Amino acid sequence: MPDTHADEIATARGRVAQLEADLDIAAKRQRLEELQELAASPGLWDDPDRARGVTTELSRVEGDLQRYDALVARLDDLEVLDELAAEEDDEGSASEVVAGLQAVGAELDRFEIATMLGGEHDHDDAIVSIHAGEGGVDAMDWAQMLQRMYLRWAETRGFDTEVFDQSYGEEAGLKSTTFEVRGPDAYGWLNAEHGVHRLVRISPFDSQARRQTSFALVDVVPVLPEVDEEVDVPDEDIRVDVYRSSGPGGQSVNTTDSAVRITHLPTGLVASCQNEKSQHQNRAAALRVLKAKLAELERQKRAEQLDELRGAVQNVGFGSQIRSYVLHPYQMVKDLRSEHETGNVQAVLDGDLDALIEAELRRRVRTTAEA
Repeated sequence: MPDTHADEIATARGRVAQLEADLDIAAKRQRLEELQELAASPGLWDDPDRARGVTTELSRVEGDLQRYDALVARLDDLEVLDELAAEEDDEGSASEVVAGLQAVGAELDRFEIATMLGGEHDHDDAIVSIHAGEGGVDAMDWAQMLQRMYLRWAETRGFDTEVFDQSYGEEAGLKSTTFEVRGPDAYGWLNAEHGVHRLVRISPFDSQARRQTSFALVDVVPVLPEVDEEVDVPDEDIRVDVYRSSGPGGQSVNTTDSAVRITHLPTGLVASCQNEKSQHQNRAAALRVLKAKLAELERQKRAEQLDELRGAVQNVGFGSQIRSYVLHPYQMVKDLRSEHETGNVQAVLDGDLDALIEAELRRRVRTTAEA
């Protein structure tokens, strides 16, 4: 007769109960009703920004409740199936219960991670900038590899992305790039990636095939819906430069000077965009990126926690990395903060980042609890 799995089911129910409390499911159900009423109001789209905020929050709350309800229903079904398997001595059903409990456990793990994204701006979209550091052409190639990695990660999660600017290296790769990632909790996830990333490999650009260490900085800021109202950028505080958009090797991809670079003179912050077709559109996009960076800078100053919030990266080189990606003489990706590591480097470079990000989020929760 198959053993019952009552203890495992009871443990899972305990985790679900804790999840219900952490997510405040009752409050979410009430909020869902409020948002549905707002979404159905005739004048909602008279204010497009407010409408987008309502629909975005509605989608997030609906998603959380649907996932939670599906989890509870799945657990109920498994409990019934477990009882039937024991009564009828059905090994096949018992095996199905085991597999189902494993799936429920994995879903609970993912859901519990989502509850960690409770920061002020964790639910917002993200602007990611990558800058090549020490390592010459290898570092520029590494910056482009990182861009591909994050774009692939976003794609697998169903997030939208938009590349604002790419400054190509003379020989290969990218000197810098800026892109936006739009999706539920995008900033909460990607904020864990802020810092210096180190690559060790046999350089494809070295005729003697020597091992090369290169670095790139990943900078992440949230996109705030209210950023236009929150940040005032007087015209006298910025310098606007226009130039011709270009692709790899300087090949012209635009016959007019439509690309825009905006420099904020008081802080030295720079934002560029060459992705849009017109100079006006590129200027608007670059200004949006600049305002997001300025808003982040102001939050850092107010909190007086620059080292904690942004990693206090002083240089993009040896001794400053948060994560190492080693391709030679062995295969290993190791996060130096959480100590999480994996030997499947290619999967990570192809965008399989969830385990690394989750480990860092869990570390931050532990650190906060111990403080």
